[in-house]
Amino acid sequence: MKYRTLGRTGIKVSPYCLGAMMFGAIGNPDHDDCARIIHKALDAGINFVDTADAYSRGESEEIVGKALKGRRDNVVLATKAHQPMGDDPNQQGNSRRWLVRALEGSLRRLGTDHVDLFQIHRPAPDTDVEETLSALTDLVRAGKVRAIGASSVPASDIVEAQWVAERRGLQRFRTEQPPYSILNRGIEREVLPVCERYGMGVMVYSPLGGGLLTGRYRRGQQIDTHRAGFGFKHLSDERRLDAVEQLIPIAEEAGMSLTHLATAFAIAHPGVTSAIIGPRTMGHLDDLLAGAEITLTDEILDRIDAIVPPGTDVGTLDMAYNPPAIQRTALRRRLPDERSAA
Repeated sequence: MKYRTLGRTGIKVSPYCLGAMMFGAIGNPDHDDCARIIHKALDAGINFVDTADAYSRGESEEIVGKALKGRRDNVVLATKAHQPMGDDPNQQGNSRRWLVRALEGSLRRLGTDHVDLFQIHRPAPDTDVEETLSALTDLVRAGKVRAIGASSVPASDIVEAQWVAERRGLQRFRTEQPPYSILNRGIEREVLPVCERYGMGVMVYSPLGGGLLTGRYRRGQQIDTHRAGFGFKHLSDERRLDAVEQLIPIAEEAGMSLTHLATAFAIAHPGVTSAIIGPRTMGHLDDLLAGAEITLTDEILDRIDAIVPPGTDVGTLDMAYNPPAIQRTALRRRLPDERSAA
């Protein structure tokens, strides 16, 4: 396994990051099996593991913590906070009150005294970014966190956070974790260039397009998969399925699976440090590891560009972040009596 520098942190990480979302109740509830998957990934040279408190309400962190006993020092361990962890409205978000408490819970479940990367799982428009950065800075100074990052943050918010950090003398976001795949290339337009400008590492999630780039979902076919059970709309999006049908021949002609084409594409961009792979079974991991040495030629990348142009998205992932300006109709519609021009 080759290693890349995570932004300008000096930390070396593998181009594949082991995502732990599928470890626990929502994916694989067998803790011993999950531990075997983690150990095999580490044995293959993957040294980067990403989890979150919200994954199966902490169960994923518990599994990762048990699996890393005796190997913790050789792993770059990342976790996230923001998503609800209870019914209390203050058990979520990016406030100082919650982030400090959330990290303590994560450290306890992970069985460690620090994490190498602590990330806000999503933006929080109701919280001043200075409040968030100030809390994260104190956690770094306390030795509980080595670096801080964010996930699914729009380019303009990344810039604002960098400015606030510089002007207030606070720790700055060193990483960003956005969705990225052949089907969702929107971050190529602004997010990736901004991250490169600020020397941020980028670990992309859903390199398989939320499951569509496994080749198991085809036009006109009903598929009974674990992922399909969540009712994701993106799995039946006709535009995305059409793109998949055009991508499959490219992979076949190149002598590789669609899965390998997709993961190789994700790590080929110079702004991407690592692609997060999230196996649920040992078979999933074996398949992903088998494509680790694949290099896509310029000809293949050009053919992909012809199907999904750079900087564009084909449909939207169900789990993608939508800012309030998109979610709330009141922010994009004037009052009825103000809409006319005369």
